[in-house]
Amino acid sequence: MMALDGEMNKEQIPGGDMFKEKVLGHPAGLFVLFFTEMWERFSYYGMRALLIMFFTASLADGGWQWEKGHAMAIFGTYTSLVYISTLLGGYFADKVVGYRYAVLIGALLMTFGHAAMAVESPFFIYTGLVLLVFGSGFFKPNMTSIVAQMYKSPALESKKDGAYTIFYMGVNSGAFFGILLCGYLGEKIGWNWGFGLAGIFMLFGLLQFWLAQNIFGDIGLTPAKAKAAAAANSLDTPTEKLNHFTGLDLTLVFLSAALGLAWILNDPVSKISKGVYNLFPFSVGPLQGSDFIVLTALALFIALLIIRIPRYEKVVRDRMLAIVFFAFVVMFFWAIFEQAPGSLTIFAKNYTQRMLEGNWAMVFKIVNALMTVVPLGIITWVLYLLFGQTFKKYSWSNIILAFSFLMIWIIAGWMIFREFGTSVSEVPASWFGTLNSLFIIAFAPLFSKLWDSKYNPNANMKYALGMILLGIGMACVAIGASSIPVGAETASVSIIWLILVYFFHTMAELCISPVSLSYVSKLVPGRMIAMMFGIWYLAVAIGMKLAGMFGEYSDKVAEKHGLSYFFWILTAVAVILGVFSALIYPLIKKLMHGVK
Repeated sequence: MMALDGEMNKEQIPGGDMFKEKVLGHPAGLFVLFFTEMWERFSYYGMRALLIMFFTASLADGGWQWEKGHAMAIFGTYTSLVYISTLLGGYFADKVVGYRYAVLIGALLMTFGHAAMAVESPFFIYTGLVLLVFGSGFFKPNMTSIVAQMYKSPALESKKDGAYTIFYMGVNSGAFFGILLCGYLGEKIGWNWGFGLAGIFMLFGLLQFWLAQNIFGDIGLTPAKAKAAAAANSLDTPTEKLNHFTGLDLTLVFLSAALGLAWILNDPVSKISKGVYNLFPFSVGPLQGSDFIVLTALALFIALLIIRIPRYEKVVRDRMLAIVFFAFVVMFFWAIFEQAPGSLTIFAKNYTQRMLEGNWAMVFKIVNALMTVVPLGIITWVLYLLFGQTFKKYSWSNIILAFSFLMIWIIAGWMIFREFGTSVSEVPASWFGTLNSLFIIAFAPLFSKLWDSKYNPNANMKYALGMILLGIGMACVAIGASSIPVGAETASVSIIWLILVYFFHTMAELCISPVSLSYVSKLVPGRMIAMMFGIWYLAVAIGMKLAGMFGEYSDKVAEKHGLSYFFWILTAVAVILGVFSALIYPLIKKLMHGVK
């Protein structure tokens, strides 16, 4: 019987021989995705680190000299659309082009987008942002879909959480070096250097992925080829009743999407034009036109869920309800976590002691150098392990990857040498953002082992633990801000409080974000994976918008009660949701029907 099971597992595992070549206990193909995603995140976060500064910098410094509010409005719209566009990319991958071509299309669009932004003129900046939005839509959900398909077999189900954590480490490795190096080049040398570097490494990611694509076997083919391969390599399984979209469903989808997109696009346009261009120049009772529109879009979307979900078969219906609960928690997780580029960065800039002299300046330079060299060395070692397994079959992919790492080492070395030539160090406010990625690089392997062990907690406890850790992080900054007088515009709080915030928030992120993708792939039918990832990213997009709303609210709270009071509110929201997630475990366990 065991021999028969072995034959069946070999037949059933997607990608076939891919699983014979392993790196750190996982198939080598996972690390091809790791490095592809790493360079995409390098480009995304590298550009993102510069965008607000570029918009708000003076004309003399090469910027556009925008008001901060205008820059944040267009930035918020951009980040939301990045996640919303995954719905389009997920649909085309599932129905038309397949995961691999979707990744290729997305990477090409993003490469052209970064190249356009390097020109720095208004036409090319806006064109670049549009290309980046659509490129991310094709790229983002389908990379995670390929990971899901790699671990589709029941024999590999127990390794899925660990695989997503490793994959997430690649995400944050790219984010860390993107913020560090693109940000440094953009600020110290010129904005176009930072934007251009982001595009170069996106191109490297594209090339190494496409040249190594055969490592994935049947995974990610066009839908027609994928169905043929599945028919040839799997046992017959009962067909599942499909839930077709009715006319009412499509109407609700169209109305909610149209109103939501109109609101997102109108927000920066109306603010930058100071109301000259405004799609909603009216009010409904106490609500402004824009508020009424976004609430209407949300109500229509909830109505769509209420109408569609009950029509699924019982197991699918219950599991989708579980996903809705997890999505609700995730929205608030990101709304609080994404205070990092907003209220926490303002706290770092205006209320934290960042000027270092003498011995403390030297300590920072050494720490900064170690933060750069050690993670880069570890990832280079992983690259070496991948070479050992794949160089003979995919030599050109490996050569391009090696060249990209050589460039990173040269740029990092130049930055470190340049900084040691200064006598006084001012810790950049954006530097704290690298701590999140650094901590993930350091602790992701530990969490990956934990999720693969007998101590792996259930889904609800992961969410509960993550939200409570998120609350502890906010409590740290609340305590640090407690000495700041109400209405104060500057202060000199110790940097230790921000370091603690990013530490606890990273632990929270490792509990929730990577395993969230894993649970979505476990809970939905295979034919719906890419589309459900798109819907999941829609929940993340809502969280991003909530983060902006919370950030705007912080000024009003700080003026009346002090900045610490605002952080205590976020602490309470996170902890309450964490406790609620733990208490509701029996119900969610029942809805998941055996998925662990």
